[in-house]
Amino acid sequence: MLSVSRIAVGNVRCVHPSFVRARKHVLAGGFTQTCGSRRWISIKTTEQKAAASTGGPSCLPPPPPPPPQPSYTGYILGAIALTAGGLGLAYYKGLFDGTPPTPIDDTKEDAARKKRTYPASPKDLPKHVPYLLIGGGTASIAAFRSIRGHDPKAKVMMITNELEMPYMRPPLSKELWFNPAETEPLKFRQWNGSERSIFYESNDYYIDPSRLSEAPNGGVAVARGYEVQRLDVVNRKAILTDGTEITYDKCLIATGARPKNLPIFESAPRDVRERVTLFKSVQDFEQLSARLEDGSRVAIIGGGFLGSELACALSKSEQTRKKKVEVFQLFHEAGNMAKVLPEYLSSWTTERLRDEGVKVWPKTQVKAVEMQGTKLKLTLVDDSVLLVDRVIVAVGSEPNTDLAKTSGLEVDSKNGGFLVDAELRARSNVFVAGDAACFYDTKFGRRRVEHHDHAIVSGRLAGENMVGLNKPYTHQSMFWSDLGPRISYEAIGLIDSALPTVAVFAKRTAEELSRAVPTVAAAAAGGNDSEKLQAANANVGSVVEAKNVSVAAGEQAKPMEKPVKAPAEEDSFDKGVIFYLRDKKVVGLVLWNVFNRMGTARKILDQHTEYDDLNEVAKLFNLHERPAEEEDVEAE
Repeated sequence: MLSVSRIAVGNVRCVHPSFVRARKHVLAGGFTQTCGSRRWISIKTTEQKAAASTGGPSCLPPPPPPPPQPSYTGYILGAIALTAGGLGLAYYKGLFDGTPPTPIDDTKEDAARKKRTYPASPKDLPKHVPYLLIGGGTASIAAFRSIRGHDPKAKVMMITNELEMPYMRPPLSKELWFNPAETEPLKFRQWNGSERSIFYESNDYYIDPSRLSEAPNGGVAVARGYEVQRLDVVNRKAILTDGTEITYDKCLIATGARPKNLPIFESAPRDVRERVTLFKSVQDFEQLSARLEDGSRVAIIGGGFLGSELACALSKSEQTRKKKVEVFQLFHEAGNMAKVLPEYLSSWTTERLRDEGVKVWPKTQVKAVEMQGTKLKLTLVDDSVLLVDRVIVAVGSEPNTDLAKTSGLEVDSKNGGFLVDAELRARSNVFVAGDAACFYDTKFGRRRVEHHDHAIVSGRLAGENMVGLNKPYTHQSMFWSDLGPRISYEAIGLIDSALPTVAVFAKRTAEELSRAVPTVAAAAAGGNDSEKLQAANANVGSVVEAKNVSVAAGEQAKPMEKPVKAPAEEDSFDKGVIFYLRDKKVVGLVLWNVFNRMGTARKILDQHTEYDDLNEVAKLFNLHERPAEEEDVEAE
């Protein structure tokens, strides 16, 4: 009976094989495929055994299940992702911009690129330092020297995102072009023929950061290539971008300023951006020097200090003249230094730069830029076109205040920069110096200054206050500029062409013309720190005392009815003094080709008063005679 039943079941399955196939088909397409296959194999084995034991009829076994169809969905999605990524990379490389980019030879940058972060690991940084200086520029080195002057065994660490040891920036646009040393690219010859490096100290002057904590006599260490992301001012802690924490007793923020760019170049394709320089650092100088080939055409955008100095340097320096570099200077103002100099003097300065070979194009702007072959095609607002090899953008700078947002520090909304008091304090135990500080000037109100002398003096004051002296900022910083053999000037105070001015000019003698350039070079390079920039401070006190022109107490000064008109003759601008007025008081002075008189200018500025006749005040600068002090110095 049992055998008959099994045979019957087998016959039913033979008669209705479609039932079994339908089940197998459903199972083969899903996750129950394996289970279905096992179930089918089990049934098939049972059927074969039953047929063999009974001898009854049997049917052929159904064909094996079809293999599962492979799914290509993953491959298709991967291919789409790879294609999209490739197209994005090609767009970033500028391959859809028409003309293929010209490869840039970076072999000349290898020496700079081989420099590594120092120390190599943040684990080698000290966990605590008594004095932490954020930034490795002039303000920081001045602060360190000031701290060591009052605390001889002080332990100080600088943290800088640059890979260079502390160096001075002014020679990058001045002496390094005109007086480069043959032995070392970053050395220059001073006016007396001696060589000097732009670096403040040699490398062996600094302590290895890993040994600073144990140094018995203290010193200064420089951590290069690192950046502070935020300050915990309550717990006196600096947190680096990689999360490393360093505690401190006193902290100085001296992050300086970064050069501004123009949107038209920021958004340009990569092959265009590779030919644009924002001139600020040693690396910028090295790259620009290396990439100036024979017959290069360079466009400098900007008519201020940096743009005008670079225009002169690239046009007249020996190394660029040999290469026959052609220089174009473009800016939207009417003349060079238009934001600083009176209009007539700005126009005269523009003509002198043209005499030096600079092709000055005022009252213009770049409205489009693209590659045309191997050249940059600059389209100006009047639709004229200028083809150049490189562009230098020198349109000013802005303070590095990124730490303000992350550290809860205040930024001045009008002037920019970290908001500090007259003692350069932003918070308890946190000070700011240099370009990034917006300080309270006890004479002229809140200001922010971007000059080398200010970095030195404010850094020195911050260092003094970090050791507890609590001194206010009362110094009036000066600056200087050289624009060819006929223009060298020093300035102090508020220098703004929007202010009313009174100028007194005189002619220079042939001897003065021959001595002008060495004199200003001496002021710029000789001596140490701020003294080298203020060579005029010596031997002037007696002159000011003998010819004090301030108004006596209780006497009413006569208002000046009309400013002195600028002389019409070109030669009248050989040398002179320009007084800048606010509320009829002298707030700034420019000494035009007049040297060794900065002390006199500072005395006049400190009096902060009205004068009956500024022509009389100008006599203090000995415009029409050779100062006796200089004769005595030369006789020695």
